[in-house]
Amino acid sequence: MAVEQARSDALANFRVAPWIAEAAFLALLLLIFVTLTPFQVRDPNQLALGESGFSGAGDVWRQVLYLGVFAVIAISAFDKRGFGLVRAVPLTLAILLVWCVASAQWAAAPGIAIRRAGLEVVIVLSAMLSVDTVGPKRSLELLRWVLAGVLIVNWISIPLVTQAIHQPNELDPSIVGDWRGLYYHKNITGAVCAISALLFLYFALERKSRIDWLLFIGAVGFMIMTRSKSSIGFLPIAIAAGAVYRAVSGRGLDRTIVILSMIIVVLLGATLATMDANLIVRVLEDPAEFTGRTAIWAAEIAFIHDHPLLGSGFGSFADTGNASPLHNYVGGSWVETVAHGHNAYLQLLVTIGGIGFVLSMICFIVQPAIAFWRGARSTSWLKPLLFAVFVFVILHNILESDFLEGDGPAWVAFLLTIAILRRLSHDEAQLREPAAVESWLTR
Repeated sequence: MAVEQARSDALANFRVAPWIAEAAFLALLLLIFVTLTPFQVRDPNQLALGESGFSGAGDVWRQVLYLGVFAVIAISAFDKRGFGLVRAVPLTLAILLVWCVASAQWAAAPGIAIRRAGLEVVIVLSAMLSVDTVGPKRSLELLRWVLAGVLIVNWISIPLVTQAIHQPNELDPSIVGDWRGLYYHKNITGAVCAISALLFLYFALERKSRIDWLLFIGAVGFMIMTRSKSSIGFLPIAIAAGAVYRAVSGRGLDRTIVILSMIIVVLLGATLATMDANLIVRVLEDPAEFTGRTAIWAAEIAFIHDHPLLGSGFGSFADTGNASPLHNYVGGSWVETVAHGHNAYLQLLVTIGGIGFVLSMICFIVQPAIAFWRGARSTSWLKPLLFAVFVFVILHNILESDFLEGDGPAWVAFLLTIAILRRLSHDEAQLREPAAVESWLTR
């Protein structure tokens, strides 16, 4: 009995040290933003499989590492919150993940789809639980260190690493000479640089930090050299949106107008994209800048028309060869090499259907917008930073596909934004309670 009691007491007193949760979160960030294959060679033979260079087969080490990191994060979260850790994940997001897993059952390649859905679940839970366990500000601090390191490595790599620049053997000659740093494609690099610039700008304004001003300039400069037009175009809009949000924060009517205007702009863009391919062609088609995208959009719209509710199954869009849902909607086999739909809103409709699309819009746009609208006035630049990242990503997804893209850097950055916003909103709600306010004031 004494031995059993001692064991029980030992288990009761067992605590996970805070640094373990931080180390696991840092490992997650390194897996996401550095990847297991930095400066990967873009072999034209592999590119025939798709822009990502993969055939859809699973990478065992990648899966093991993500599962290992998730296990540590989950244990740390349980140690801190107990079964209350489930509140770190919004209910609608949990339902969306269940729908993604379920949709793999009717995918043309169910094995690939279920594996990708499983990875998505692991990534989402890891990001949400990490922020809740480590805390919003510490999470941003660790993210800042990782992104600063990535930026420095990117700049150093240009004169030293051949693969840091797109080479003349590219299948797409328009990207030859564009900087990509340690990432596989310049558009990924451009998005990471834009998000990094927003984060460095936040620390520069919040702490009056000269180093962060230099990092901000460095991130913008490298982004320009990637010639990633979507990131270059949307970053100034995101910065302006963050500044406007801070100006109207705490002023109900002005804040409502700004938030609703942003939602209307995004939903209008998504609606136009799903309803009128010819309009997109007339407005956006420029062979030098949008080569092939309108053909992809037209094929997506045709598929959505035939499969409006269920879609083709999660993870079925890219790197699935002739199992691609668009295979029978275009002439030729070029669609088999497409890595994403260049519009996340259309791609969501193609893969998880109208039901998944509605859930996604609630999770990714409506709920965050409500949280921003409810936010209390503050002198901090934190909420404006989150709003700027929010605006950048939802606009970026009009021309790229980030939502539910596994361990894509822009997608994970968006997840972290949602997680931090959720934690801040929860803390603000507690402070609005009379007892909590009294306790806070007397601390």
